[in-house]
Amino acid sequence: MSLFLQIVFAILALFLCVIPHELAHGLVALWLGDPTAKRAGRLSLNPLRHLDPIGSVLLPLALILIRRFTGVPLVVFGWAKPVPINPYYFRDPWRGMVWVGLAGPAVNIALAGFTAAVARLLYLAGVRSASVYMFLALFTVISLLIAFFNLVPIPPLDGSRILTYFLPQGWRLGVVRLEQFGIIIVVVLMLLGLLDVVLRGAEAVAVYMLGVDVARFSGLWW
Repeated sequence: MSLFLQIVFAILALFLCVIPHELAHGLVALWLGDPTAKRAGRLSLNPLRHLDPIGSVLLPLALILIRRFTGVPLVVFGWAKPVPINPYYFRDPWRGMVWVGLAGPAVNIALAGFTAAVARLLYLAGVRSASVYMFLALFTVISLLIAFFNLVPIPPLDGSRILTYFLPQGWRLGVVRLEQFGIIIVVVLMLLGLLDVVLRGAEAVAVYMLGVDVARFSGLWW
């Protein structure tokens, strides 16, 4: 399969995975009493409302190309425009942010499981299209990667929302203040290879979900 097609599939899968992730944050926030995302028109599946030119296209494309041509095991990640959340609408802002933080990764794990199940059923039905399984495998592993990556407890990732709730009161604001440096910290950890475990974990779980036969036929790993 051509490199161009793999890149197109990877970017498409990434975009299809990050939109439900952000939408889940907004829906849970609304359920907890925060109408901010709804008022901003962000509770929508319209891609144009969520597209971030750098985080949704340019960054993942650059990481894919670097990974492909240099062999450096960079974690391919990206983001959509974050859904606006105002935790002061919640009865308990810290606890509310835990549920909001968990919503995105939970949706991605559910999507990965559903997609892997579809791939297995197609394989059992005798479908043998390498392109189909390449896309489904990419969707599964990228959805898991987004879930696992966002659970890393570094601001502004979702894992930090969960961690903060369990910290002593005096430490919580300190973690929140780190958010302005969060992306820099994440990039440094990625370049140092300290986030490779996230990629390896996502790949291992994806292969398990897909099954060895489907994973092998996709050509993504073998």
